[in-house]
Amino acid sequence: MPELPGTAGSQGDEPEPQWTGRVARPGRKPVRPEPAAGPVAALAYRLWELKAEAGDPSFAEMSTRMGAAASKSSLAAAARGQVLPTWETTWEFVRVLAVDRLRQDAEEARREWRAHWERAASAAARSETTDETRAGPAEARTGHIETGVRMAEHPERRTLARRPAMIAAAATAAAAAGAALFTWLAPLSGKDEPTAPDTPVRAASPYDDSAFEQDVTHPDGTMVKTGTEFTKIWRIRNTGTIPWRGRYLTRLNDTPCRAPKRVEIRPVQPGEPVDIAVRVRASDSPGRCKIYWKMTDEAGTQLLSAKKPIFLDVVVG
Repeated sequence: MPELPGTAGSQGDEPEPQWTGRVARPGRKPVRPEPAAGPVAALAYRLWELKAEAGDPSFAEMSTRMGAAASKSSLAAAARGQVLPTWETTWEFVRVLAVDRLRQDAEEARREWRAHWERAASAAARSETTDETRAGPAEARTGHIETGVRMAEHPERRTLARRPAMIAAAATAAAAAGAALFTWLAPLSGKDEPTAPDTPVRAASPYDDSAFEQDVTHPDGTMVKTGTEFTKIWRIRNTGTIPWRGRYLTRLNDTPCRAPKRVEIRPVQPGEPVDIAVRVRASDSPGRCKIYWKMTDEAGTQLLSAKKPIFLDVVVG
């Protein structure tokens, strides 16, 4: 049971041909990006390969029935390869296919795809900086392709766009002059040239995330007897970089089946799974009980807002 599975039926990624009388209007077919077109296109191409390996579900199906916490349009844009998707959208694309459908290890999949995404983001940033630094009059007239700004329509933006390149060029010239002066003076000082300190590696920003792994007990649709008590257990994993402390599963709705308002989650370190148990009493009359829970802090504030709730779904009879 993936987190927040949708209930709507699947729809196609693109509209089917629309017929009006005698003229057909076929829908557009999605086009796979060329991996050689750049780092963003290469990441999108990997996503297409994963989608094909998972049976090529539609983006609408991924967003609804398969439970991705991202819209159909966001998933489609991620596979288009024109703009770098957010990490959250990328992970939802991967999670429902690699983890939920292909049964890959969630932690390994997240580590592998996070590395792909960070390489694409870093390469795209370097490429954009280089393009801006080297931009000539033609580029200044047509504007930046990524943002779609027409600088010819806004002369002041053309000046602003050139300013980073001018500052960078001046800084480079100053650094070169300083290095030349030091090289000339160093022999006169009688001291060895000092070794430049290593450039510190910038740590990735901490982030909070989770992944549903399985129903340990009472999978969806389980039959339970009226009036009996049972224990529902879910297994989720801390797939972020922030330890979980002081967290709870808080019930969101009421049903004929009775359950506590909230249950405590033990401390969980990044990468670690945790089993969460809730004691439930079945209703006294036959029916269906579907209870939703969301992770919160001690004050009741909901956490991981992009994630859908986990839930219990049993049939009482």
